[in-house]
Amino acid sequence: MDFVVISSGIVEITFGLAMIFLVKHKVKVGIALAIFYVLIFPGNISQYTNGIDGFGLDTDLKRLIRLFFQPVLIIWALWCTGALKYLLKKA
Repeated sequence: MDFVVISSGIVEITFGLAMIFLVKHKVKVGIALAIFYVLIFPGNISQYTNGIDGFGLDTDLKRLIRLFFQPVLIIWALWCTGALKYLLKKA
């Protein structure tokens, strides 16, 4: 389990660096980051339902609160990279 948590953290850091250095591709990076957040959401639900501690999330309340912030992270990744505007234009 620690491998998965550490690996996802490394991926998040990589996305952060990509947002800084791959400015020409920021919309693609934003979409990819949002997809990543969607993909890890079931793992966060599992942590909550199974009461698994991780990185300061040592109570059910903390794990539950994180679930409500996951959609915020998804929208934020899309908004701050211009991907939300891009996707809305395409629709």
